[in-house]
Parts: sequence; C-alpha cells; structure tokens
Amino acid sequence: MSRARQPPLVTGISPNEGISWTKVTIRGENLGTGPTDLIGLTICGHNCLLTAEWMSASKIVCRVGQAKNDKGDIIVTTKSGGKGTSTVSFKLLKPEKIGILDQSAVWVDEMNYYDMRTDRNKGIPPLSLRPANPLGIEIDKGRFPQKDLEALFPGMSADFTSENFSAAWYLIENHSTTSFDQLKTAVVHLKKQANKKNEGSLAYVKGGLSTFFEAQDALSAIHQKLEADGTEKVEGSMTQKLENVLNRASNTADTLFQEVLGRKDKADSTRNALNVLQRFKFLFNLPLNIERNIQKGDYDVVINDYEKAKSLFGKTEVQVFKKYYAEVETRIEALRELLLDKLLETPSTLHDQKRYIRYLSDLHAPGDPAWQCIGAQHQWILQLMHNCKESYVKEQKGKNVFFPMLDLDSDVRSSPISHLSQTASLKRGSSFQSGRDDAWRYKAPQQVVFVEKLTKLVVSQLPNFWKLWISYVNGSLFSETAEKSGQMERSKKNARQRQNDFKKMIQEVMHSLVKLIRGALLPFSLREGESRQYGGWEMKSELSGQWLTHVIQTVRLSSESLTALEIPNDMLQIIQDLILDLRVRCIIVTLQHTAEDIKRLAEKEDWVVDNEGLTSLPSQFEQCIIHSLQSLKTVLDCKPGEASVFQQQKTQEDVCQLSIGIMQVFIDCLEQLSTKPDGDIDTAHLSVDVSSPDLFGSIHEDSSLSSEQRLLIALSNCRYLERHTFLNIAEHFEKHGFQGVEKITQVSMESLKELDQRLFEMYIEFKADPIVGSLEPGIYAGYFDWKDCLVPAGVRNYLKEALVNIIAVHAEVFTISKDLVPRVMSRVVEAVSEELSRLMQCVSSFSKNGALQARLEICALRDTVAIYLTPESNSSFKQALEALPQLSSGTDKKLLEELLNKFKSSMHLQLTCFQASSSAMMKT
Repeated sequence: MSRARQPPLVTGISPNEGISWTKVTIRGENLGTGPTDLIGLTICGHNCLLTAEWMSASKIVCRVGQAKNDKGDIIVTTKSGGKGTSTVSFKLLKPEKIGILDQSAVWVDEMNYYDMRTDRNKGIPPLSLRPANPLGIEIDKGRFPQKDLEALFPGMSADFTSENFSAAWYLIENHSTTSFDQLKTAVVHLKKQANKKNEGSLAYVKGGLSTFFEAQDALSAIHQKLEADGTEKVEGSMTQKLENVLNRASNTADTLFQEVLGRKDKADSTRNALNVLQRFKFLFNLPLNIERNIQKGDYDVVINDYEKAKSLFGKTEVQVFKKYYAEVETRIEALRELLLDKLLETPSTLHDQKRYIRYLSDLHAPGDPAWQCIGAQHQWILQLMHNCKESYVKEQKGKNVFFPMLDLDSDVRSSPISHLSQTASLKRGSSFQSGRDDAWRYKAPQQVVFVEKLTKLVVSQLPNFWKLWISYVNGSLFSETAEKSGQMERSKKNARQRQNDFKKMIQEVMHSLVKLIRGALLPFSLREGESRQYGGWEMKSELSGQWLTHVIQTVRLSSESLTALEIPNDMLQIIQDLILDLRVRCIIVTLQHTAEDIKRLAEKEDWVVDNEGLTSLPSQFEQCIIHSLQSLKTVLDCKPGEASVFQQQKTQEDVCQLSIGIMQVFIDCLEQLSTKPDGDIDTAHLSVDVSSPDLFGSIHEDSSLSSEQRLLIALSNCRYLERHTFLNIAEHFEKHGFQGVEKITQVSMESLKELDQRLFEMYIEFKADPIVGSLEPGIYAGYFDWKDCLVPAGVRNYLKEALVNIIAVHAEVFTISKDLVPRVMSRVVEAVSEELSRLMQCVSSFSKNGALQARLEICALRDTVAIYLTPESNSSFKQALEALPQLSSGTDKKLLEELLNKFKSSMHLQLTCFQASSSAMMKT
C-alpha cells in the first residue's frame, strides 16, 4: 500500500549539543499528522519516543536520552510517512558530576532526584551516593586485600566524606600505580577546586534564577502533601523559611514589572479609542459628501456611503449620531426623486435604464419600475415578430418580389448574429456555400428570407430583454453593500415570485418564433388552429435540401446567440426541437432527391471501359452518394445542446429505408442497362482504354456491343460495387452517423449478389451451353465406337474445337475484365467436365484402344484447364476416369504420355492463355 505522505525530514535541532536529558526542539517537514501518528524518534541511536511531545507537522519537543554514540542523526518515524531522514546531527556531551562539596547554581537533592525519562520522582538510598573523583585523575584500584588495609589503618576509612578519612588509605586503594607526575597534576586540580570556593555566590544566584521558581512550585507541592499527611515536623520550619525567601523574591519581581504592564494597558486603551474615533469619522462629513457626489453624478458612491451609514447608525441611540443620520436621510430622499425623474425620461438606452433601476432599487424606492419596463419590452418584441410575418406573407401573395437576404442589417447592426454568421461562413465549407454568389441573395425563396429577418429581429432585441431580467433577479441591479438590508431582501423576493411570469414571457417569445418558422417551412407540423395565426404561406413546392441546410444554419446561429445569454436550456428546448425537425426533414428531402438523381445515371452510361473492366457508372454512383452526404454534414453534426438526428426510432427506420431504396435504385439501373435490347442502347460513345496492352480489340471494331459483352461489363461493375463501392458507401454512412448501416449494407449486398448471380447465369447459359452441346455429336462423329476403334493417334478434333470455343470465351472475358476470367472459366470448365463425365459413364464398355483414347482426351482436357479446376470439376474428371478400364501395361502408359506431350506441343500457341495468368488469376 502506498503512503499518503512523504517520509519525515529533520532539518534542524536546537540546541545541537548537550548532555543526557537535555530538552531539544526538533524542526523539519512531514513530522506526522498528530501525536498518534508519531511511532518512533531516535537521537544518536537512543529511543526518545517516551519523552517526545508532538507540536505540529514541523515541530517536536523531547529530551535526549543516555545514548551510546557521541554524535548521530535524528530519525523520526511516522505511520503516514514511514522512517525518515535527517540533514543535521546532535552531539552528546559528557555531564560534569557535581560532588557534595562542589558549589552549584542548582540544588542537588541527596535524598531525591527527578527522573526525566518517566516524569516521576524516584527515591535513592543515601548509601548509593558516591562523591566525585577529588584528584581528577584516573582511578586504578589496587590489589591490596581489604583486610590488610583495615589492619594497617585501624579505625580509619578511605571515604573522604567520612569523619575518619585517611588520605594514605585512599591513595593506596585508588592510586597505588599512579606516577608521581600524575600526582602533581592531581595537586594542581585540588588547588583549582579550592579557588572556586573563593568566588562569590552572585553568579550562581543569577544563573539559578529559574531554579528558585521551580523550587517554589516544588515546596508548594511538598507543603500540600505534608498538610494532607498531618506531619508538620522540623522540615516545616525549614520549608517556611524558604517560602518566605521566595515570596519576597516574587514580590520584588512583581514590583519591577508592574510599571511595564501598566504602560501596556494604557497603550491598548489609547489604540482602541483611536480606532473607534476613526470608525465613526465619516458620518460627520457624509451629508456634505452626498451633495458633492450627486453633483458629480457619482451615485454609486452616495449609495455605498448611505448603506454603510444605515448599517452602522440606523438604530443608534446616540443623539449626535441621530442628528447627522436624519440629515443623511433627507438628502437620500431628494436623490430618489431625481433618479425616478431620469428613469421616466424618453428616449433612454438600456444601459441608462438598468443604471437608474439599480439606483432606485438600492435606495428602496416605492413601486417596481424594473418589472414595468420588462413587461413593455415583452409586448413590443411580440408585436415586431407578427408584423414581420404579415409583411412577408402579403409580399408573397401580392408581388413576387424577392428581397435581398441581408438588407436587414441596417436596422440590426448591433445584432450578435451578424458576427456569428460571418465567423461561421468562414469556417463552414459546405457544398452549398461553395457555389454561392451575390445573385443567390435575390433568388432565395421568400420563406428563407423571412426566417433570416425574423431570427435577426429576435436576436437583436431579446438579449437586452433577457439581460435586464437577469440583472433584476440575481441582484446585480442592486448595490452590493445593501444586499443584506431588509428592503433589498424584499426586492429580491419579489423578483423570485415573478420568475414564473417572466418564464411565460420568454416561452411566449420562443413559441412565437418557432411556430412562425414552422408555419413557413413545416406547415404540416402545426395544429389546425395555429395555421391561421402562424401560417398563410403559399407552398407551391417544398424547399430543397440546400435551402433547408441554410435555414438550419440560420436557426443554429440564433440558438447560439441566445445560449450565450445563459438563458436556461428548458426555455430554449423548443428551438432545439425545431432544429431537430428541420434536420430530419432536410435529411429525408436530400435522400429523396438523391434517389431521383441516381435514377438518371442510366442516361449517362457511355460504356467506356477502363483497364479493370469498369465503366464510370460505379464511380458516378459513389460520388453522388458522397456529395449528398457531404451536403448533410453540417446537418448531421450535433452542435452543443442538440440531440442526435437519429435518436427517434422512426427517423432511423425512415432514413434506413431511404438509403436502401437509393441502393436498390442503382441496382435496378444496372439490371436495366445489362438486359436492355440492343436497339435501346446508345453506343455512340462506346470506347475502351487503349492504354491497356492486354486487349484483343476485336469487339471494338464496330460500334455495337453484344448482349454478352454488356453482361460482362455489368458483372465487372457488380464485382467492383460489392468489393469497393458499397463498402466505401457504408464507411461514409458510418462516418456521418447513420444508424442501421449493417442492415443497409446487408440488404444492398444481397440484392446486388442476386443481380450478379442472375447476370452470371445468363452469360454462362449464353457461352457454356453451345460448348457442352457440341461434345456428344463430336465424340460420335463418323460413327465412332468405343468398343471398336483404332490405336489412338492423338486427340480428336471435337475436343480441340471445344478448347478453341473455351479460348474464345476466355478472350472475350479477358478483353472486358481480367478479374472475371477465373470465375467464368471455372464455371465453363465445370459444365464441360460434368458433360464429359456423363458421356463416359453412359458408355457400356470400352475396348483397350477405346479406353486409351478416352483417357487421352480426358487427361488432355483436364491438364489444359488445370488452372481453372474446382472441386466440382475435379470430381467430374475423376468420375470420368473411374468409368474407364485401368491401363494394364507400361506400353499403354508410355503411349498415353507421348500423345499428351504431342497434343500440348502442337497446340502450344492456343493453350498459352491457360498458362500466362498463373495462380494470381485464381483469386475470385
């Protein structure tokens, strides 16, 4: 599991050296998230977790333990970060032992000491105390028996704290091997220790000032304990004396700091007084400031100052404040009257109206001028929309004069749609835009011009209407400093209560816009009662897909402009529904027109065959579909907020059926061309790609095509359609988001395969039947009998004639399309082999020569067309050979091989067509 935090990092420790139990402060980064997160702390290898106190993620306080190492790192371990590192180290110093005879700034308790590790007082028996080394040199215990020393120094002791201390005994016991120089050093050390006693005690008192306070706390604790135990003995008197001393010291300290503390309190009082004076200073100057700001037109400053004064002094009980505040109210009332007069002035811009409404609302003026302005604006917009429709309907019914589409810019120059439309026209690369010139503006249908005018009118007027309402609702009309006042809250409450009324206003405008457009473009989508109010157009013919695409772009730009105003989506949903219906209608109309265009492709077939045996018909069909889809690209693409045009099941089914119908129309066109009588085919433009080196050219010597050649060209086109065109069209359908592409492709492929199979069977019937029908008469020509025949001298003529006919079929197919050769030749070989097998099986018996002759001819045919053999033809040849007696002698086999080689050599030139293509032609 990965940690949530980085490992701890110690970057500082203070102090960075000291003796054991020194209190240190550790600083760093990621030192834990809390006390429970700290699970390890070592300094110089010693575990200090017991005394650690976690302060923050960057600070820990603890005491250094009795570490073994003199210098080491500070390692912090946390649950969240794991084991950390350190960039600093701590140096552990050896403590100086204080003997009972040494002067010290702290009180060394011989009976009790403070255990810093466990935070407890722990008693030590007096016998465990040992004095420090008085000589200051290394002690070397001698090997003298204790009994001998006691006998040598009776009644004496080596302990220099004892009254019977013997120096000789001490030296013998501890320094028996010490040199004389070391003893001299010891004498110097003793002198230094003696000199320390002569120094004054003032330094010790100054250095131990904090100890006095600690002693006082300790004595208080001892005193309370003694009182609880009821044991006031001799120690009580000593404690009382110490307490008196410490109390005097405490009183002296209080006297020293009393003056400082008094000055601090006085300074705080003065500072607070100045802050209060500064806070209320502006009230006394406010009436004069209001007059000046009104003259300059700085109404915002006046309102802000007024709201501030009202919040501070509106409920004051101080007479001076009341007097000045009343003067302020008088001037504010005069300002209300002035602003109301300015608001009612006409003409007035929207900016000025919003500004005066905001000022009056901030000053809590009576009435609601903002709502009155909103209602009048709403009725004005509706009247403009209906007047626009009536003018264009009358113009259409009266004079068929087409107005320029952009002659409306003169009265809506500030419209946001003008900039959006210009930007969109630069970015949009539709086929409709590419062929546009200035003349199209005057050829546009009246409905299209009306939609342009209507949308521009709404987009030019609705933004100001909507922005005024937004400012009214969200409080932007009001002064920010007055938002918490009671009158401000009531005004916003009134606005919230009128949200439904305003929503109805917006919905009425949106419904009128949508229904007016539906009446002009989609009259069948209106109800009977609405047709009279919103319709009235003369619909001679439906608009084309190009004009519908232009209308969709216009409505989209209008929707984008309204969306930019942050109008709620539910209010604009009706426009999205209109756009969706227009998109669906545009797709259906475009596909219907595409089907009509494809029907006329048959008239454009010129029968020009390229190297692959294709005419321009498949390419024209694909380009027609692609062009149609490209014209629908902007319609199919979903803009922000729009739903997919295929979201409804009915639309999917309709588009799918239209797409299938388009494919079927082209398939019917192919069938019509391939089966049309010779006299109905225009052959004036019949030609072929002369760059192909593999053409025989015989079929192009006259200007007519046989029915077999038309079938071959149609088969070649079908093959290309199946392998390329239909798949490409399916990819384009998917690319443009069409639903049911698999169904479209499947149904189209099935229909195409059916046509291909019908045409193929017709061609095989034309070519294979004559060859098959000539086999039996050729075999028995001249009263040939399998039971009585001469020794074979070679392959008979009937088989050579059959091969020549097969070669002719090969040449015809190869001339049109090399790719069709394997398919056609394999089927012809199947028919010939099947007939030959039937004929062999019908023979009752063979003579030796008859069997050899039959085997020669079957093998010759099989070896010649080996490249076009299929499992079916192989089976037929096998059955034919099985019907013959087996060759019994090697002589017969040798003769058979010689005759086969002779046949292949003599017809080498004719059989070249069966060898030149190699296995590549077997790909079907």
